[in-house]
Amino acid sequence: MKLLKLVPDNTNIHFLRWQWPFFISNILAMIAAVVLLFTHGLNLGVDFVGGQMIRATFVENSAAPVAELRDKVGSLGYGEPIIQQFGKPNEVSIRMKLPEGSEQHAELADAMANKITSTLKQAYPGVRIDGVDSVSGKVSGELFKTGMLALVLAMVGISIYIWARFEWQFGVGALFALVQDLLLTIGMFSLTQMEFDLNIVAALLTLLGYSLNDKIVVYDRIREDMRKYRQMDMRVLLNLSVNETLARTIVTSLSMLITLVALLLLGPDVIFGFTAAITFGIFVGTYSSIYMAAPILIWLKVNPKSFVPTESEMDRQERLARERG
Repeated sequence: MKLLKLVPDNTNIHFLRWQWPFFISNILAMIAAVVLLFTHGLNLGVDFVGGQMIRATFVENSAAPVAELRDKVGSLGYGEPIIQQFGKPNEVSIRMKLPEGSEQHAELADAMANKITSTLKQAYPGVRIDGVDSVSGKVSGELFKTGMLALVLAMVGISIYIWARFEWQFGVGALFALVQDLLLTIGMFSLTQMEFDLNIVAALLTLLGYSLNDKIVVYDRIREDMRKYRQMDMRVLLNLSVNETLARTIVTSLSMLITLVALLLLGPDVIFGFTAAITFGIFVGTYSSIYMAAPILIWLKVNPKSFVPTESEMDRQERLARERG
């Protein structure tokens, strides 16, 4: 019985034939992501903006009365609430700014949460309070800065690692591809307005590690082939290297995506954003390894002879003397 192979042996797909259409579409997608960030912004969670978030489920209703709920909570005198469906149609999250003075008197935030939850229970019998989270404005600002700093430092560290292991051109290629992976994933959150919190930062860091692993596999094979085929055209060599690693890339990514899609459909709502970020990021990261990380080596003038040590005149004379002797 023959084993099932997702990718046939000795594939010969001319990936670089479509490098410019993919490159242009990727650049346009990155520009669109930046525009979305400036126009729509991110739906920052309580972790990053501070405030209080109350999660409630209207057990006896098929859908939460969002408009009515906004009026009731808004009439309590704590300001305008941000109410969004959270998971199922009868589940909502209610986000409120912390009351003035709560930085010095934590009991003010507790009193606000108690008043909102008691109002919900009185107005909607059977409502279930699933959780109350509170983060101060100072702490949330520090969390946001720390989270963004972690992403930047991770990308810089990755580039330095690849630079040290390979050459600076590989580091530039990996950094550019990783920037695309992160930017498009963050742009997806801006477009969908899914909540962006610390869980998503953790997902982005996880995505960086996975994407780096995939790019190192491709780069390692490119470097091996550059040593083996000194006279080969660089485009042909890159196609060869990508084809040689294609089976590994597809099997690894597909096995991850099967698990992640199952989590998206059947997993708990609390990790939906985390799972969505990694799922989308793996898809983007897989094709960026092929259509961004590899072709950029050509644009940086890399060829099979780029890293061959240059022979000095003295070395040449010594070599010729050894050959004559």
